[in-house]
Amino acid sequence: MSQSLARALAILGELGEGARTLDELAAKVGVHKTTVLRLLRTLEDARFVHRDADHRFHLGAGLFALAGAALEQRGVRDIAAPHLARLNDATGQTIHLGVYEGGDVVYLDKYDSRHAIRMYSRVGLRMPLHATAIAKVLLADLPGPRRARIAGEIEYTPFTEHTITGPDALLDELSRVAAQGYAMDDAEHETFIRCVAAPVRDASGRVVAAVSISVPEVVLSRDEVVALLPDLLATTRAISADCGHTEGNP
Repeated sequence: MSQSLARALAILGELGEGARTLDELAAKVGVHKTTVLRLLRTLEDARFVHRDADHRFHLGAGLFALAGAALEQRGVRDIAAPHLARLNDATGQTIHLGVYEGGDVVYLDKYDSRHAIRMYSRVGLRMPLHATAIAKVLLADLPGPRRARIAGEIEYTPFTEHTITGPDALLDELSRVAAQGYAMDDAEHETFIRCVAAPVRDASGRVVAAVSISVPEVVLSRDEVVALLPDLLATTRAISADCGHTEGNP
């Protein structure tokens, strides 16, 4: 990757977290302000960056359009949409659709809960590979050697006292997930959130996405979250069927 491209991508990544000044972006990228300003002007010309009246930079409309086009090209999102909406309506809880892409697990779609407590997650946000139910489901479907390599490369940030903290423990967990057909985030990423997730398969039987239900502990107990699993599995089976998967195909 060229140095200029890498710096431009770093700028866009930083703006994805919120508006920034030129000084803040220069500090983040680690180069002189004149270099950052030159990159910003190029990004502005492409409408990937917008500068407000206070000279703070934001992500621009051109990037929003590009992101929308990328989402439209992901067929599983459109296939899953009506099923996810029904699951959201039936449970009243936050529903996520996630995929594994380029070494990252990212949210592809989200349906907010009906209760007042909202999750900060958003479409396009990357998930920790060792601490989220969707990531566990997606990693559990990978071939053993690849699964082991990824587990060995993860930075095991301890988000809570329940977070998996090493490759051996993660690999054991992924084996359990593969065997049982679903995963749980038992307050491993956030102390007050539990999630259950299950796989979406295509015609070949490969896991192409995962769906999760996320619930704050003040809304439902752990047992009540687990009790949502039948609804979740019915939903992922229906999405998988629409993706061409047939029962009995691994």
